[in-house]
Amino acid sequence: MDETPGGITDLTDRAGKWLGSAADARQPKANTVVAADRFDTMAWRDTYTQAAGLQRLARDLNERYDHTEDLLADVFLAAYKVSPQVRERAETDPSRLVNHSVVTAMTGSPEFAELHRETSGDPYAAAMAVLAQSEALRLMLELAKDAADQAQRAKNAQEKAEDAAAAVTGALQQAGGEADEDGTVPDLTADALIRAVETAEAADAAARQAAQEAGQALAAAAPGIRAAARSAAGKAAEQSRDEAELMRAWGVGPGELERMPFDRRARLAERLRSGRLGRFADLIGRFRQMADGERARKVEQGQGELVGITLGDDLSRVIPSELANLGVPAMRSVFAARYAESRLMLYDSRGEQSTGKGAIIACVDCSYSMLESGPGGITREAWAKACALALLDQAHRARRDFVGILFSSSDSVKVCRFPASRPAGIADVLDFAEHFFGGGTEFRTPLAAAVRLLDEEFNSDGRRRGDIVMITDGECDVSEQWMRSWNDAKHTLGFRSFGVGIGAPQAAGPGTVLDALCDNLRSIEDLTDVHAAGDLFRVI
Repeated sequence: MDETPGGITDLTDRAGKWLGSAADARQPKANTVVAADRFDTMAWRDTYTQAAGLQRLARDLNERYDHTEDLLADVFLAAYKVSPQVRERAETDPSRLVNHSVVTAMTGSPEFAELHRETSGDPYAAAMAVLAQSEALRLMLELAKDAADQAQRAKNAQEKAEDAAAAVTGALQQAGGEADEDGTVPDLTADALIRAVETAEAADAAARQAAQEAGQALAAAAPGIRAAARSAAGKAAEQSRDEAELMRAWGVGPGELERMPFDRRARLAERLRSGRLGRFADLIGRFRQMADGERARKVEQGQGELVGITLGDDLSRVIPSELANLGVPAMRSVFAARYAESRLMLYDSRGEQSTGKGAIIACVDCSYSMLESGPGGITREAWAKACALALLDQAHRARRDFVGILFSSSDSVKVCRFPASRPAGIADVLDFAEHFFGGGTEFRTPLAAAVRLLDEEFNSDGRRRGDIVMITDGECDVSEQWMRSWNDAKHTLGFRSFGVGIGAPQAAGPGTVLDALCDNLRSIEDLTDVHAAGDLFRVI
């Protein structure tokens, strides 16, 4: 039997467009722009919980803008994930179109590729990158404020269109239920279905118009967003590199950083930047790199090849600068005395190395004059402590104890022990590096403390042949009796003494107290030259 006009079949045809679209429209779209699995999400939530700075930033942004916590999650995930995947715009909820525009601009810039090399797989570095871009995020959100409003209107219009499409489905189901055997639908029910279809058509048109206006607003804001994104990624990359270099300079390895809680790592980075030697991290890093190179030279040379400088009385291996003393009448007696005491500087070969076994002790002058600076603004204190930290590395690699003795006046001495049996903790290293006394210069107290330590080591472990390095820019008088006791201790304990005169050639010249105290002495005038102390790391 043919169905009458306005029957269920005719009404179904008219409503057909909205039946499928209703189901599709109800499918939820993503609130985040960067695709993430549950492990990525856990990394973000854990980091956000630990990072008070991220929480403050989210609160600040939320006061003026919408969906900003989702944006911060996206920026974090883009930096953290090894291969971040940005969703297609159509997969993203319309209310997050601004977020999509911001993240797309960021990840598409060449500066982001540089940033990603520093932050990939490191939740702390990724969080710091978010914070480094905070001002740029505010700028981009402000540039896109109108677009955000348009996007929200588009979202509301879409929801109305979805509701209207769902209403068509409901009206059609009611019409089907009320149709008689020949398919005729009551007029009121048919009219209700037709009105629902017309409402859905109008809502769909409004949603399309709103989406178009949102797209136009985003397009207008896009150039400013791209420029801000590039600048922000470049700044974040630079800060991330600087912090990584800072950690490397202070000897904090990636493994140690990965195990470090977020807040502790943040506090450590701040302390390294703002501490006494914060601005000399480059010097510390160069010193450690130089020392590594000198150690490699000592170890990698072949049998019989020269590997450094040592002390002794073999005239066949005396270095030229020692032989030159014979040409100066006033220095011949000095040469003779050094020869008699087996203290001439000789070329050392691989088969004849005689490195220490006991502790390495660095006595570092912390008097007021050590605050004086030379070329590049490097202070004498910074050079001395950078050298001492490199000696700490030297001791660690040789499985020898290290002791740092900071001194100035006779009552100002601080002893910092770093046993070979355990790694040097960064907090202890910083306590040693940042401590400073001021005051005058007195050698006897720190040197006596060093001798006591070597004596304790000898009595407890039987170890001899320690090394004492005195780093100073000053002079100090000692009595003949004290000098005899010093030489007796050297003979008994078999330690060697090295002197480094910093920025004051007169303190490290022939005939000075430092010259009399030390087997091996050098004067450092150019504080930018870390290689001037390179022979220390070949001999010790």
